[in-house]
Amino acid sequence: MDSKHRGGCCECLRCCGRRDPRPRTVWLGHPEKRDQRYPRNVINNQKYNFFTFLPGVLFNQFKYFFNLYFLLLACSQFVVEMRLGALYTYWVPLGFVLAVTVIREAAEEIRCYVRDKEVNSQIYSKLTARGRLCGSSTARACCLVNQRVPADMIFLRTSEKNGSCFLRTDQLDGETDWKLRLPKHWYIIKMWLSNCLLKHVLIASGTVVGVVLYTGRELRSVMNTSNPRSKIGLFDLEVNCLTKILFGALVVVSLVMVALQHFAGRWYLQIIRFLLLFSNIIPISLRVNLDMGKIVYSWVIRRDSKIPGTVVRSSTIPEQLGRISYLLTDKTGTLTQNEMVFKRLHLGTVAYGLDSMDEVQSHIFSIYTQPSLSFPPLLSQPLIASASSLVRKTMSSRVHEAVKAIALCHNVTPVYESNGVTDQAEAERHYEDSCRVYQASSPDEVALVQWTESVGLTLVGRDQSSMQLRTPGGHILNFTILQIFPFTYESKRMGIIVRDESTGEITFYMKGADVVMAGIVQYNDWLEEECGNMAREGLRVLVVAKKSLTEEQYQDFEARYVQAKLSVHDRSLKVATVIESLEMEMELLCLTGVEDQLQADVRPTLETLRNAGIKILDLKKGKNKRLSIQIQAVKVDKMFCLWLFCLKYKSEQNIELCCKYKSREGDGGNDVSMIQEADCGVGVEGKEGKQASLAADFSITQFKHLGRLLMVHGRNSYKRSAALSQFVIHRSLCISTMQAVFSSVFYFASVPLYQGFLIIGYSTIYTMFPVFSLVLDKDVKSEVAMLYPELYKDLLKGRPLSYKTFLIWVLISIYQGSIIMYGALLLFESEFVHIVAISFTSLILTELLMVALTIQTWHWLMIVAELLSLSCYIASLVFLHEFIDVYFIATLSFLWKVTVITLVSCLPLYVLKYLRRRFSPPSYSKLTS
Repeated sequence: MDSKHRGGCCECLRCCGRRDPRPRTVWLGHPEKRDQRYPRNVINNQKYNFFTFLPGVLFNQFKYFFNLYFLLLACSQFVVEMRLGALYTYWVPLGFVLAVTVIREAAEEIRCYVRDKEVNSQIYSKLTARGRLCGSSTARACCLVNQRVPADMIFLRTSEKNGSCFLRTDQLDGETDWKLRLPKHWYIIKMWLSNCLLKHVLIASGTVVGVVLYTGRELRSVMNTSNPRSKIGLFDLEVNCLTKILFGALVVVSLVMVALQHFAGRWYLQIIRFLLLFSNIIPISLRVNLDMGKIVYSWVIRRDSKIPGTVVRSSTIPEQLGRISYLLTDKTGTLTQNEMVFKRLHLGTVAYGLDSMDEVQSHIFSIYTQPSLSFPPLLSQPLIASASSLVRKTMSSRVHEAVKAIALCHNVTPVYESNGVTDQAEAERHYEDSCRVYQASSPDEVALVQWTESVGLTLVGRDQSSMQLRTPGGHILNFTILQIFPFTYESKRMGIIVRDESTGEITFYMKGADVVMAGIVQYNDWLEEECGNMAREGLRVLVVAKKSLTEEQYQDFEARYVQAKLSVHDRSLKVATVIESLEMEMELLCLTGVEDQLQADVRPTLETLRNAGIKILDLKKGKNKRLSIQIQAVKVDKMFCLWLFCLKYKSEQNIELCCKYKSREGDGGNDVSMIQEADCGVGVEGKEGKQASLAADFSITQFKHLGRLLMVHGRNSYKRSAALSQFVIHRSLCISTMQAVFSSVFYFASVPLYQGFLIIGYSTIYTMFPVFSLVLDKDVKSEVAMLYPELYKDLLKGRPLSYKTFLIWVLISIYQGSIIMYGALLLFESEFVHIVAISFTSLILTELLMVALTIQTWHWLMIVAELLSLSCYIASLVFLHEFIDVYFIATLSFLWKVTVITLVSCLPLYVLKYLRRRFSPPSYSKLTS
């Protein structure tokens, strides 16, 4: 089968992955005749393979400056002139950091491999001479499908008697509504999307036979997929900036040390040795601690029973949930329940709401139950003399025409299912109401057809060429579908041409958005005003119109329409031009208003976000087709509905509008690029679409969960990471200050104060657990954080990790490092090993006490971490006789000296903290007292 004829390649398919269209010939039953090699039908979402995994992971780590810096430091220890101690003092920390990264990447690769293997192993039937079952990865030629489609295929045949099939595209665009597909006829030159079955769609009715056309990397879904950008949060950028400042300090201190030696001798080697000696200024463990903290935050979010079903898909930016200034939304229906209810029918002079639908029903009943007629139109009957009867007759006719137009102009198909009493065939034959289910690509369409059923005009049957309506009296009205023009995002309207089999009348019905229908319908003075009124009530408005055609007019249109579809060049433009020739001076019938009910607690949640200082911006396209931004104030309008939100933390003067516009009847797939471009994307899993939530960094099941996600988890994550990063930097600066004091006292010698296991144990088993336990700290209870969203507003200024707080911690580190080192030098007893014992023990105790000083709310794991670290240090003293005099630490002299030094380094900070909380308490302390 040749997929390219004179008309060119199919628009909905790709051409062998190249820019220029190329024909593709598929030989059914003769694979040996293939003249090209095609890719295997496998999905591979892995970043690496077996051979590239380790090199790839290492490259991605060392392409960053600081990781490369630590690698060069470790490698420099192989040079004798630069060696400062044992090799493992540099290689073990670096190896630990790399091991954590490799394990994390390996786990992610294994998960991807398992998911890909599951998809590639799906079973389907391949049509051969004998027929057999095979896996999705071996898809070739013709195959029989009754579940997920294994590859991009051309639809040939179905087991359904009407010749068409329904499918669900939930894994492509997130929509669970059924879509109609038509088989490809051999005489058709051009193939449309309706003739194709794309990979991952689910066959919802019957079994289909198709020809596999594209596989593997040539699949439409694969070629349309762009790799999402790797998001780096504002917090990580701030930490990187602080780390660069520390690197500058490292260089300055090293140069000062050499300058104080008057650049004597081989001073350039001395600079390198000092760079190695003070390398602790830049904490190598900072990145690992923060990454592990992110994992903990993600785990806590998933485990929160008050926001069940929340999924964290990007564990690299949980802190950014605590820094949101702007919430950008797209106007669709996931903020709502996606349950459409017909609310309003407006005829221009009269409007019918829920409380007056019985009047509409009475009009329809009067039309179809008059004894003198079997069907409309009513205007063919003799006029009634009575003026009141004439008014009622005219109104009944108008209502009837509007309801009939709504019942005919749609893409809804009634499907009959067995209900346990009546089987499917019998239900379909007798149009059983209890067995009928409406299927359509839009819930709005279903709501409209269900409303026409409620007022008496029921859609009972439909296939490719006909439609059946049932009147209140039980009569079946048959209509032939001559043409149908589907809804598109560009046209914002749909139309259908039908012939009434009872009268032979041909009518062109159309419905669409008011912005496009206003220029199509005949002049009137109420359309724009009433559309605005209904929109302000939160209703989704459609304008319905019709145009009667004579047989000659339709035949002329059909000839021009077929000729346009056979055009080789500018086919789409010519087809649109022909259709537009009909869309002139149409009769305006009515306006319809459908309401999508809001989810629970939407209004309180929006109010909470506003009180938290988050500005809510609605991205929508106005009538001038330009992107407009409306900052929502206290009043929450019902029409303000969103599918997903893109959370931005730019300044007010620099809002990055990176979200592309999506029409309000769009599907979930359109939101993917928007949510991937956002700095922090949160998706709501709606009934209709999940694709956007799958692409989001965080997905929640209800909009009201956003409040707790930001107010509690976002706030805690940011404050905890800020405290954690400051403590890791403080821990490194303390020991670096002690090293600087030690070198200064001993004539600026580049000799390490601590060597071997002491330097490794300091940043691992001796202090790691208490410092990392800060990820469990919280200043207020979650209930308080939700009750007072103003607490969240305080974080928007970035004070927990600012240059001011960084400078304060630098000064604290310099003070404590200097006190500990000078105290040890003053109190040691003539042996260098005593300096090491006194200073190192005081340093460990100081770090443990500083953690205790910082903690706001104690957790039992924090106490365990403190005691465990202290116990590990005491127990390890027995094995550290190479660096510490074991007999000296058992003396009373050692104990009182360490106690004095530790008190002098920590007690002033405790006093300052008490005075600050006493006279200038933070906002949260007022709520906890």
